[in-house]
Amino acid sequence: MYQRNLKPPILRAIKDSPVVFLNGARQVGKSTLSLSIVQENGGRYLTLDELDVLSAATSDPKSFLSGLGDFSVIDEVQKAPALFPAIKVMVDRDRRPGRFLLTGSANVLTLPKISESLAGRMQLLNLHTLSQGEIEGDTEGFLGAVFADELADYKDAPAGSADLGHRVLSGGYPELLGRGRAPRRSAWFSSYITTILQRDVREIADIAGLSEMPRLLALIASRATALINRSDLARDLGWPRSTVDRYLGLLEMIFLFDLLPAWSGNLGKKLTRSPKIMFRDTGLASHLIGSDPNHPPADHLFGRLLENFVVMELQRQATWFEEEIRIFHYRTHSGAEVDIILEDRRGRVVAIEVKSTATPTTKMFRHMRRLAEDLGDRFHRGILLCQSENRLSFGPNLVTLPIDALWTLGCHPQR
Repeated sequence: MYQRNLKPPILRAIKDSPVVFLNGARQVGKSTLSLSIVQENGGRYLTLDELDVLSAATSDPKSFLSGLGDFSVIDEVQKAPALFPAIKVMVDRDRRPGRFLLTGSANVLTLPKISESLAGRMQLLNLHTLSQGEIEGDTEGFLGAVFADELADYKDAPAGSADLGHRVLSGGYPELLGRGRAPRRSAWFSSYITTILQRDVREIADIAGLSEMPRLLALIASRATALINRSDLARDLGWPRSTVDRYLGLLEMIFLFDLLPAWSGNLGKKLTRSPKIMFRDTGLASHLIGSDPNHPPADHLFGRLLENFVVMELQRQATWFEEEIRIFHYRTHSGAEVDIILEDRRGRVVAIEVKSTATPTTKMFRHMRRLAEDLGDRFHRGILLCQSENRLSFGPNLVTLPIDALWTLGCHPQR
């Protein structure tokens, strides 16, 4: 079993929060992780995937909860929304920490009534597919390292570790890492997509046309890291814009993709405010465009997947990093663009460009230089992540790093 770097934050949250909610897509490891917490710390584990448990939870939520004990895990809680107001009543009567660990494969907290019922009573945590550090048995320290005053040296990737293309195109679903043969991986992904569309989407929305959703998924996978344009998607699919809007909302709700928000920074410039599309797992995205580790995509598509891969590695690390780091993209109407903006609570900015090249040039830093001039002291560092093996300086606080620095810079073995 892979050790998950989110486990220590979950244990800390249980010690001071009455309710902890662990969100994440199907098959990312929520059940395995929460069950391990119960086995190591005591408590009771129940999953609403079991029909008798679901029936008890939905028929009489109050009685169901009253018999659970001091600490309980309720897995796939989105199947019984009526549990949320009942949990609110119980927690308001007894605010002891560590009463409930809830997991969900659909973001029911986007529904106002459910979100409001546990406001101030719950800590929300997100579990993604495996990070590269988790695959290697390490806890990454990249975020801390890039915001440090001095950038530490990075260690080389472990001998024999997978090459970058394999990492990007494989993704991080735990069950898939043991399936080396492409046909078996493809079969798993196909079954996964069918299952979540026919089961999870139907459970949260009664809609027709689910058989058409894979077309939408494949189209947005081919446009990963692009600015989202719902009208263009509707035109290319021949669908009404309202249908695209609804389907995108449902797919985001079940954690298949995220929207990376645009960063403004109060620069007084005309900035693009549209978010970018980011698939939560690049292995799934590569499958949707007909690619896999043995059949890599065209260079322009691999470039998109590589940027997506870097963003999601950073998103994963941000879930367990002890300080709040917000992640954006930056783009002006005049064409200046930086792939990734990291901003800490002090307002310091680390700008990151992602290139698949092994030969970086000074031109690749031009937009980061402009941003540095605009931000002044707020600009902490600019980094070009590329496939060069060398760490090179291209000016004050402007450096190149190998992409594997994402999981080797500042890392330490999991405890």
